[in-house]
Amino acid sequence: MTDLLRNQSGTARDRDPHEPVADVEFETAIARNVRQLRQQLGFSVADMASRVGISKAMMSKIENVQTSPSLSTLALLAKGFDVPVSTLFRGADVERQAAFVKAGTGARIVRNGTRAGHEYELLGSLRGEHKRLECLLVTLSEKSTTYPLFQHPGTEFIYVLEGVMDYAHSRSVYRLHPGDSLQIDGEGAHGPADLIEVPIRFLSVIAFPDSQV
Repeated sequence: MTDLLRNQSGTARDRDPHEPVADVEFETAIARNVRQLRQQLGFSVADMASRVGISKAMMSKIENVQTSPSLSTLALLAKGFDVPVSTLFRGADVERQAAFVKAGTGARIVRNGTRAGHEYELLGSLRGEHKRLECLLVTLSEKSTTYPLFQHPGTEFIYVLEGVMDYAHSRSVYRLHPGDSLQIDGEGAHGPADLIEVPIRFLSVIAFPDSQV
């Protein structure tokens, strides 16, 4: 069996169904702060564990959100880093954003080039620390003699739910069927080139770069 590809930029852990998600938030904050403090000091996991007075395995588990450190361990960590215990919880009380849209309630928006038979439903727009994410449900129900071409900063991801279309990007044209996806550089001119089987419904997710936030 082929191993699954894993995203190395975050953490993952098993959670008991009865464990409140809020508890995981605290453990995640502790892991993030411990790793950051250790890296600021320039210590390896093994060296930091020795300085704190815990095992290397325990230190690794704390940084990877694989255990909930006891009060005594938190005290040792704070002493080892020479910081108040409260520093280890920094960021745990920050409310993280989410955008929830019930089916059929997304705002209908008008984009440049919008025409009869082309509908854009906003499924959510989230402005984070570094990027703005815009999610659209696009419905193309009528063929026409011309189709809009879009250009914008950032990266766009398209996932086809229904119908068949030819989608142009830069100098290429892609035949997209249900289940097909396309990820493109938004700076290249792009848009439907031909509607093969209507109606066509697809998700469009655009991640705008830092300068556009």
